Amino acid sequence: MAEDNFFERVYTIARQIPYGKVTSYGAIAKALGTSRSARMVGWAMNACHNMDDIPAHRVVNKKGLLTGKHHFDGTNLMQQLLESEGIEVVDNQIIDLEKHFWTPEIEF
Repeated sequence: MAEDNFFERVYTIARQIPYGKVTSYGAIAKALGTSRSARMVGWAMNACHNMDDIPAHRVVNKKGLLTGKHHFDGTNLMQQLLESEGIEVVDNQIIDLEKHFWTPEIEF
């Protein structure tokens, strides 16, 4: 059950990512107070692909790479969703990551 609770906490943060912004697996893990669990954040994001209220396309790796893109239907859906929000992507990497990066904060 602890894993389900962790996943729900990840989703709570992911739902807060603003339109036109991205964050990283590690930033979400850090906000949860579990900075070494970026991989588990990735697992949570992989498990949410049928949940329409979670903008999973806005979660990338720390370098801005679209590492989760193979979990989206279609070959370029993740990139298309990001570009529709004004985020430029070249070779599966976000251009000007610092400009688009959102740092999550969680209140305990």
